Amino acid sequence: MFALFMLVILAVTGLIWLLDSLFWRKKRAADSAEPVIVEYSKSFFPVILAVFLIRSFIVEPFKIPSGSMMPTLLAGDFILVNKFTYGLRVPILNNTFVELNKPERGDVVVFHFPPDPSIDYIKRIVGVPGDKIAYRSKQLFVNGEPVDMELVGDYQYVVSGLSMAKTKLYTERLDEVSHAVLIDEDSISIDGETEVPAGHYFAMGDNRDNSKDSRSWGFVPDDNLVGKAFMIWWNFDDFGRIGSTIH
Repeated sequence: MFALFMLVILAVTGLIWLLDSLFWRKKRAADSAEPVIVEYSKSFFPVILAVFLIRSFIVEPFKIPSGSMMPTLLAGDFILVNKFTYGLRVPILNNTFVELNKPERGDVVVFHFPPDPSIDYIKRIVGVPGDKIAYRSKQLFVNGEPVDMELVGDYQYVVSGLSMAKTKLYTERLDEVSHAVLIDEDSISIDGETEVPAGHYFAMGDNRDNSKDSRSWGFVPDDNLVGKAFMIWWNFDDFGRIGSTIH
């Protein structure tokens, strides 16, 4: 885990700087140079501290590894995640010590994958605590009501090599959030119905028929939340996506 690695480096460089200030410097001759390890520690500690605090409490970059959130996010997108939207959390432990907002339907969130928290996932929240979520014949239902969907047209994308996937592009509306989803009308629908328990969320990918999400592995606990995705800051294959907001 990168955060743990940064914390270890931060602790080591800070300790070396502290020991030099309290003990080692007093034993060196006035005209002698600082040891290289002390010089490097004093130079790197402030930088590492600033990066660690920014990544832990303000914003953290992530790379999208797959097409499960297409067309909203593409594999290869580099995104920024707001770390304080859902409260301030203790680094590494991820325990909330300052409560702020709760995820809402339509939010695109990064979270620690419940079956393996060492892996980070990104999906869209479609169900909050207390919601009754159903998915039947490619249609999402929230509390018994079908979520509004409007057909936009055909959508194709490369899956591997030169193989093309042909799907339908829809606009879906979750509360105040309108977003695009892909539906493969020729694939088998993963249907089911459940109620979201307290402290948990139901998450789905926008590429509905090519996403392993809450339909297969269950709910996202509040303690697993990392933050809310809000912007694409880089894409090597499509510069036009740089600066795009995520909704």
